[in-house]
Order: sequence, then C-alpha cells, then structure tokens
Amino acid sequence: MKPERRAMKNLTSSITLAFLGACMITPVAAAVVSPPQEIVCIRCHGGQPGRLGEPVKLWRESIHAANNVACNECHGGDPNDAVNAMSPARGFLGVPKETDIPGVCGRCHVGVLKDYLASAHGRALGKGGPTCVTCHGNHLVVKATLDIINEKRCSACHGYERARTIREAMQQTEGLILSISGRIDGYKGEGIDTERLEKGLFSVRNSFHSLSHNVDAEMVKRESARINAELNGIAASLGKIDEQRKNRRLAGVGVVGGALLAALILYVLRRSYD
Repeated sequence: MKPERRAMKNLTSSITLAFLGACMITPVAAAVVSPPQEIVCIRCHGGQPGRLGEPVKLWRESIHAANNVACNECHGGDPNDAVNAMSPARGFLGVPKETDIPGVCGRCHVGVLKDYLASAHGRALGKGGPTCVTCHGNHLVVKATLDIINEKRCSACHGYERARTIREAMQQTEGLILSISGRIDGYKGEGIDTERLEKGLFSVRNSFHSLSHNVDAEMVKRESARINAELNGIAASLGKIDEQRKNRRLAGVGVVGGALLAALILYVLRRSYD
C-alpha cells in the first residue's frame, strides 16, 4: 500500500471513530459499595426460628435495610457488643409503647413526624388512632408511595372514599416527580450540572410528601395543583437542556461530517495524481 493511501486510511479511521464518539454517551461506572458488617442483633436473631427470627427476615426486605438502618437505630442498645446489646445503660428501648412510636420514628423523620402530629391521625394518638407502624409496618417498612393508600389498609379503620379522592389527586404529581427525578439522574450521570434542579425537586418533593398525612381532600387537591405547576417549571428547564444537547450534538456531527468530506475530497485528489 502506498504511503499516502495508508495515511488517508488512518485519517479516515480516526475521523470515523471521532464521529461515532460524538453520537454516543459514555456510561458512568457505578461505584462498588461493600456491604456493612452485620451487627450482633442480626447475627443473633437472624438464625433463630419463629418470632425471634422473623423480624430479621422482614427487615432484610425493607427500605431500612437497603439504607443500612439497622435494629439499634430504633431499638437502641449496643450493636457491636453481644453482652450489652440489650442493656438499658446503652440506650436499649426494646419494643416502644404505642404512644412512643411516632417519637421513635421521628428521630429520623422529623418533618414527617410534624405532619403526622398535626393530622387527624396524629391528634388521635393514644385514643385508638393509627401510629406510623399501622400504615407503614414495623420491620418490613417499604419505600413510601401512594400504594400505601389503598382500600384494604384504610378501610380497616374507616371508609375509603376520602382516601381515594386524596390518592387520585396525588397520583399525577407522584408520576411527574418520578419522571423528573429520572431525567435529572440521567443528566447528572452524563456530567451535566444539575444542582439547581436537584434542589428545586427536593423542595417540591418535601411539599408533596407533607400532603400524605393530610386528610383534608380539598386542600390536598389545591396543593397538588400548585406542586404540579412547580414541577412543570422544572420540566421546562430540563427541556432547555434537551434542546442544548441536541444542538451541540448536531453541531458535532456537522463538524465531523465536514472533516470526513474534506478527507474524501483530499483522497480523490491524490488518487487523480497517481
């Protein structure tokens, strides 16, 4: 192969690779996180049969386990010392009293505790009203979604009609939050600055979550409409990012295409002089 042909072939291959690179998104490698060492509570109760081991089985499938929130976060005690794991001197609480449950959960979920106590459910605490575990469970705590508001759970205490209205008013909002959150995560993975959008979504999501303990259906509908408007504003900002990325990609394709065309013309000219 003549030197000029070899050079043109190498140039064409390099430009082709650049063209393909301009049209692709390089995935970001996921960080490898080592699982935490199991605490003595898990090691002891995990192998026991019946009621002593059941809480561990349920916990393993919970949102708490997924976030490394273990037994001692709720029950106290020393999670690293088998002798003092259930010592009151080390803060062991055991099973909290019914009226103490919201306070235990509220040590982490401060805002939710405030919303709950202000609600009709919270005002009925100690008078037959539900606590956190009534709706969310105790060991098999799942990620909070609108699926928690369902006829089977709500009708155990009262009629479902008001709860149905509240759920329907919140469904569109929840869908928008999930969609926007996914888009922001995608852009963040590409290295795009999403800090402002993340903060905006965080604030809106908190407002939305505060509605989940409100039983005033009309207020929930009004607030859901307001939150939807804020979410549409965030979506509009994401749309601008989409347009910018599209324009940059088209510009990149144009530049590479022009380079390929120039290389082809140069190659034809050189061939004509052979």
